[in-house]
Amino acid sequence: MNNLDLLRMATNNLWRRKTRSFLTILGVVIGTSSIVIMLSLGIAMDVSFKEQLSEMGDLTMIEVYNYGFYDGSMSVNTRDTPRLDDKTVEKINQIPGVKAVMATKRAHYKMGAGRMVGYVSVLGIDPDIMEDFGFEMEEGRLLTSTDKDAIIFGKNVTWDFYNPRLRNSRSYGWDSGSNNVDLMSSNLVLTSDMEYGETRSQRTDMDNNYTPPKLHNVKGVGIIKESFSEKDYNAYMNITALEKIIEEDRRHNREDRRNYNNNEDKYQEIRVKTNDIEDVERVQNIIKEMGFQTFSLIDISESMKEISNTIQAVLGGIGAVSLFVAAIGITNTMIMSIYERTREIGVMKVLGANLVDIRNMFLIEAGIIGFFGGIIGLVLSYIISFGLNKIGGGFMGMGGSRISVIPMTLALGAVVFASFIGIISGYSPARRAMNLSALDAIRTE
Repeated sequence: MNNLDLLRMATNNLWRRKTRSFLTILGVVIGTSSIVIMLSLGIAMDVSFKEQLSEMGDLTMIEVYNYGFYDGSMSVNTRDTPRLDDKTVEKINQIPGVKAVMATKRAHYKMGAGRMVGYVSVLGIDPDIMEDFGFEMEEGRLLTSTDKDAIIFGKNVTWDFYNPRLRNSRSYGWDSGSNNVDLMSSNLVLTSDMEYGETRSQRTDMDNNYTPPKLHNVKGVGIIKESFSEKDYNAYMNITALEKIIEEDRRHNREDRRNYNNNEDKYQEIRVKTNDIEDVERVQNIIKEMGFQTFSLIDISESMKEISNTIQAVLGGIGAVSLFVAAIGITNTMIMSIYERTREIGVMKVLGANLVDIRNMFLIEAGIIGFFGGIIGLVLSYIISFGLNKIGGGFMGMGGSRISVIPMTLALGAVVFASFIGIISGYSPARRAMNLSALDAIRTE
């Protein structure tokens, strides 16, 4: 018999016992939909984790720090620790998979903007790599390598401005009412004098030798588009210009000159942008081997992934129980079919039917049950998933987040797996039919 004949005979045998076949397929439907829905809940949770991480920042970004290392004593050994300097930047740039490296120098200043003053954290960066690190302007332009006194601001920097001449004006955040500070057109000054614009303290007034630090004139050239990250709260300058300002302030302040250490890191932090998220872990490990501390959102992602995998395994196991029960139902149906068709099997053997054909006929019947049960179960899964996302999501207040996600790989895998379970469940009964004695089978009433 050819395969088409075997398929036709298997279909006819299932159709003759419609009720039993329907109930067996129903068991596979329930088992398939259970395991698909359970896994879809875990997948949706994993997708939600990734969306939350992407909102927290760039997943291809690595932050590099230098805190020294412990040499067994109570203090941190900084003498033998590699430095965050230009040599380190060059080494990191040569690591395969690295797209760009941004070394930053941070300084905290008091800024004057007309009658308003505010505390501003200024970061010096290389203007040439700003686009690689996702700087987008809402107003004005990015920095250029020729800028000397230009400065750009995060969207929320104005929250830190207040009018020192007004009573109770020193409040920050949403209630500060200072977002009307025009940093683009105002005359701006930077100073390391944190009492700038304030009433001088008694100590300062009594110090006849006190000379206020130099005021540095700067101009605002741009406002960064809101990114809901730390960019919204910092100001940025060409790192060369900021280093010049820092050096001038250090020369002015005798105490800073005495405490200045030539062995200190040139940069407070280095940020590394990789070509792809798959490169992050490898690049991060190489940087750690260089003696630095690193952080990336992948660190959080790994712990989230472990939690998600555990939840998926538990939920998948719960769904697999239903499919296991369905597999037992398929085996029972095939065994009952053999008992009912023992004489028919004997006649087929006497007429010269191939033993393998007899076995394959029963395997095809079991496979049909698994295949159609998988297809119908998948359709049911999509219906349940739709209901969970539309109705359940609204009740739980999850907005646009999905409770259930069924990717194409899960859908195809579910049908293939259900068919495979059907064939495996029918294998033992099929071998039993193949091994029946022809004479004993014919005598059976």
